[in-house]
Amino acid sequence: MSTDTATDVFEEHRSLLMGVAYRMLGRVADAEDVVQDAWLRWSGDDRTEVREPAAYLVRITTRLAIDRLRQVQSRGEAYVGPWLPEPCLTEFGDTAPDAAERAVLADSVSLAVLVVLESLSPLERAVFVLREAFGYPYAEIASLLDRGEAAVRQLAGRARRHVEERRQRYEVDPARRREVTERFLAAAAEGDLDGLMSLLAPDVRLVGDSGGKAKAPARIVNTADKVGRFLAAVAPQAPADTTYRSVETNGGPAVLVLSGGKPDSLIQLDIADGRVATVYIVRNPDKLQHLAVR
Repeated sequence: MSTDTATDVFEEHRSLLMGVAYRMLGRVADAEDVVQDAWLRWSGDDRTEVREPAAYLVRITTRLAIDRLRQVQSRGEAYVGPWLPEPCLTEFGDTAPDAAERAVLADSVSLAVLVVLESLSPLERAVFVLREAFGYPYAEIASLLDRGEAAVRQLAGRARRHVEERRQRYEVDPARRREVTERFLAAAAEGDLDGLMSLLAPDVRLVGDSGGKAKAPARIVNTADKVGRFLAAVAPQAPADTTYRSVETNGGPAVLVLSGGKPDSLIQLDIADGRVATVYIVRNPDKLQHLAVR
């Protein structure tokens, strides 16, 4: 396989590899690093015996992501305040052939699911991502990870139960989520407490991720009264040069807040029964840098 052909093959599968790496790591920059390392391995390996390039590349990427996760966990770095995944732009286009598959892909990359995946072991997370997000057969996952199929099935069952026990079911209809998001943003920007209260579920949660590098609640804010009053007090104080851009991140509509043309925050909502169940606000500048050029 020539160098040009090897490059073409890798580029053909790059989006798949990024999808695996991001779901494994929850960090765009780390996922890009892993995919770059996979390219270096691919370009330097003897590829004459490679029959299935996609499987070979997913194998490399998954193992590199597992190693990266283990390094992060072994460092045990303390994070200031609540942690959220780094927002990832998700424009499906024609990559998902029907609504059902789109919903599965969106769910597997949602902030709510990625937060739960952080509590899995690296191996459990790899099995869950390959099985639930990409539909790999157990036998193929076992081959990719050099594990027995029975062991992979056990890992998959344990991971699935863990995720199901901890995640809530939210409305995934993009049009409905976009409508509620627009109403929510308008009420917040005007400091309209009554308008906000009409949209918030009684047990709504607000999760703000700043990493200690921007203003945000140091703890999760709970209940409609507290969340509504916080937003009604804070949102109208935005600088005069604040602008808003509708984007799609992590499989659903979101709002990118810009100050002076630079990303300041990203807001995304989880909707249940037509009301806001969770408000996610990412303000850590390190997690917004990759959105600046979009």
